[in-house]
Amino acid sequence: MELSTILIRTGACLDARIWAKTQPDLGTAWRECKRSDWMIWLLAWTTLSQDDSRLRLMACDFAEAALIYVPVGEDRPRQAIEVARRFAAGDATREELAAARDAAWDAAWDAARAAARDAAGATACWDAARAAAGAAAGAAAGAAARDATWAAAGAAAGAAAGAAAWAAARDAARDAAWTAWDATRATRAAAWAAQSDIIRRYFPECPEIKPELLHKAV
Repeated sequence: MELSTILIRTGACLDARIWAKTQPDLGTAWRECKRSDWMIWLLAWTTLSQDDSRLRLMACDFAEAALIYVPVGEDRPRQAIEVARRFAAGDATREELAAARDAAWDAAWDAARAAARDAAGATACWDAARAAAGAAAGAAAGAAARDATWAAAGAAAGAAAGAAAWAAARDAARDAAWTAWDATRATRAAAWAAQSDIIRRYFPECPEIKPELLHKAV
């Protein structure tokens, strides 16, 4: 089945369908794609969409990349990722996973409260910390691993974007808003690209699309 047909039947967004037209086939598109959100979305339509262990470990890698935005001394997000990795390996219970997730969310809320007290530039920095903690919580979510992966990827990219906005607000005395927007957009794109490489480490080739899902797709 042609790539364009697959994307239409699975309800891919317009931007993804337009980009896919520049690719000769699904395998090439998978190897060249720099949008992790598109790749994670496509994984839901593949035969490996239920590979919980691999997907959760991938979510942990996403979240771990965002730990650089967590304040020094705040260990709850890192600990949540460690528990999620142990859970993926069968070495942690669902109760331990839930406790780690809750602790990471507490860290995210603490960052949000700190943001509410600070000035705009510092607020963006705390927003990055909150998103990073949210990425860890996503990796430790008790839901299906594919949902945890999606949550961790989005939050990790958001953490990078928030940090870029903070840096732009701090450094740009003039035209700060436009500078922050450009920095945020570029940094989010870089985060997506880095996550795409992580995805390919776990799934070097695009998994097979489930024929039954394509038949059911509207």
